[in-house]
Amino acid sequence: MHGITGVPSVPTDQKVVDSSSARRARLKAVAVRGSFFHIYGGNDMYKVLVVVDMQKDFIDGALGFDGAEKIIPGIAAKIREFEEAGDQIVYTLDTHFENYMDTQEGKNLPVPHCIKGSDGWALCDELKPLLEGKKAFEKLTFGSVDLALYLKENAEDISAVEVCGLVSNICVVSNAVIAKAAAPEAEIIVDSSLTASFDPKLHQATLDVLKGIQVTVL
Repeated sequence: MHGITGVPSVPTDQKVVDSSSARRARLKAVAVRGSFFHIYGGNDMYKVLVVVDMQKDFIDGALGFDGAEKIIPGIAAKIREFEEAGDQIVYTLDTHFENYMDTQEGKNLPVPHCIKGSDGWALCDELKPLLEGKKAFEKLTFGSVDLALYLKENAEDISAVEVCGLVSNICVVSNAVIAKAAAPEAEIIVDSSLTASFDPKLHQATLDVLKGIQVTVL
């Protein structure tokens, strides 16, 4: 029995079991007349939370600033919210090495930070247990190419990507732009209370720029 010509219809009495609360099982994608019709087991598409660089060096270490610590409780609550909903949670780690001062970034920002293996490279204590076991992306610069590839490969299943963390006008904006490019049909979200900057004017300017590229700013 067929619905749209050439596309098998799903029997109304067919029972589909959602075998994973962490990720909805996609059963089939059928190309018809240049369009893709997706049939999903259980619930609909999922959301992805990207926690950016919540590392000690950005909170109270080499590049820490007043106010950075204030976003931690909200991010912790957001992680729990995504966990309970069965959505995806990933995080990035700014990652440098002993040759940092010889790199392009080191020449423009001569403050060694997030040296791999150092205490400052580690996640803040409050979020570390919540992110344990989640997919991590170590990145050598502001945006993560590996994050982009991950989102692009799963874009057809992703309804929204929410980006939070530090610093709003550097790594958060970089990865929000990457998310927009990698998953253009997903809603990209930045909650202004879940990110921060050492410069309030740059923080607000960043939020304005994000609105301009159709990122939902809360």
